[in-house]
Amino acid sequence: MADDDTPLLVTREAGVLHARLNRPARRNALDQALFAALDALLAGLRDDTATRVVVLSGAGGHFCAGLDLAEVGATGADLEAQQARNRAIGARFQAISDLPQVVIAAVEGSAFAGGLGFVCAADIALSSADARFAAPEVRRGLVPAQILPWLVRRMGRSQAALMCLRGAVLDAPGAASAGLVHGVAADAAGLEAMVRDAVADILAGAPGALAETKGLIAALGPTVPAGYAEAGAAAFGRMAAGPEAAEGIASFREKRRPGWAAG
Repeated sequence: MADDDTPLLVTREAGVLHARLNRPARRNALDQALFAALDALLAGLRDDTATRVVVLSGAGGHFCAGLDLAEVGATGADLEAQQARNRAIGARFQAISDLPQVVIAAVEGSAFAGGLGFVCAADIALSSADARFAAPEVRRGLVPAQILPWLVRRMGRSQAALMCLRGAVLDAPGAASAGLVHGVAADAAGLEAMVRDAVADILAGAPGALAETKGLIAALGPTVPAGYAEAGAAAFGRMAAGPEAAEGIASFREKRRPGWAAG
């Protein structure tokens, strides 16, 4: 199977697993095939004692543009399907955070919506200077239901609210200033070197001690409050099945302003 037909490219070397989202023509937007590949990988990593670090990145100069809106639009007014998709997205963020391995997000280009959730669910986030971050859901008639708790964990409630309510794009220096990423490299080569340095530091730690430390961090309190995931899925489903999402997605595809922003 050619690389272009493989939604998730996985390579391993000396205790490090590299997982690269591989839908470059769609800026690595998340569709069902990519979700299935991610779910299988995450399930296998839970008991993988040989892997100590996971590096998540994207092919083609972009990290992840979020949920593929073609699939959202195709589901249309099917409220149950929209809720189920959103519920599963939240479970993936939790699964990434719960891994015993240290997870590094290496970000180039777009990290939008669900892609932003992956950045925040990772333990460490590093980016190149060309990276751009956004939670544009409200501009599409949707809500940032499942990414919101992870944004709050990383940035704090005030910065997360600013990002989600404005829906504007944040550049890499702004993301570092807001606490969204831990470091910014000048270019792709610099990002690769920064990731190598971080991996070397992590591998200098004892694997059991690292896993226990992650467990202690989690024990400080849940990122997602009880009942939130279901409430978020319900809110996303209502909006995704409604007229605002239909207009928002259509205007995005047609590269025009949505009706509520016209004039």
